[in-house]
Amino acid sequence: VTSAAAACFVEQAGPNVAATITAHHLCHNRNALFKGGIQPHYYCLPILKTEADRQKLLQVAVDCPKFFLGTDSAPHTVERKESSCGCAGCFTAHMAVELVAEAFQSVRRLDAVEDFVSRRGAAFYGLPPAQGTRSLVLEAWKVPESYAFGDQVVRPLRAGEESRWKLKPRS
Repeated sequence: VTSAAAACFVEQAGPNVAATITAHHLCHNRNALFKGGIQPHYYCLPILKTEADRQKLLQVAVDCPKFFLGTDSAPHTVERKESSCGCAGCFTAHMAVELVAEAFQSVRRLDAVEDFVSRRGAAFYGLPPAQGTRSLVLEAWKVPESYAFGDQVVRPLRAGEESRWKLKPRS
């Protein structure tokens, strides 16, 4: 879901209805599309919504077991994103969990990250929880400007910016 209205619908629906929320919809509103000019790497469908929508998504993400992470990462090449087509989708695979942590930290709910990212989806679908653990640590790192994608490149969400959270590899 990407809007407050959709989140309210899911909250009020029966137990067989749940929804995913992307990391980028938890962290950004539609202003990100236009900051300093058109930002094609923030263009996704459904499009980023208002700040009120983002706040509602964040509230249900931390509080309601009917919502869980849906990464929906879209690795469109720079050539395709920065064209008249402007392919929709944000490439977030490099830091989806880190984006969730950032959003949840903003409302002082880091305790809810693991459930949202790892447990609720499996529970809704009647699957066993994932085994093993990963560590999410407060460690600054710079998001690469691009990643190789065959003989082209993809520009990740927040390219060149600093992230304060880092998901450590399995040990």
